Amino acid sequence: MSDMSFKQAKELAEQLELSEITLKQTLEKIDIASENFNKSLKKQESILNYIPNSEKKLTYMKILIGVNVGFISGLIVAKYIF
Repeated sequence: MSDMSFKQAKELAEQLELSEITLKQTLEKIDIASENFNKSLKKQESILNYIPNSEKKLTYMKILIGVNVGFISGLIVAKYIF
């Protein structure tokens, strides 16, 4: 009887060791995943900060294109009028 309980205790200890190893691996993977998630959040934040700046640049480009088109059309009209 004591032999059976020793075997059972040994098996139980092995199972606990395996459980501990898998828990450590799982925690490491969770830490890596949370670090990657934080990195992606920082990237998204930088993209969200960049969008208003790019919209300003596009607005300035539209204004400059409008001025250039107006200048060119003014030159063409002035050429045929005078």
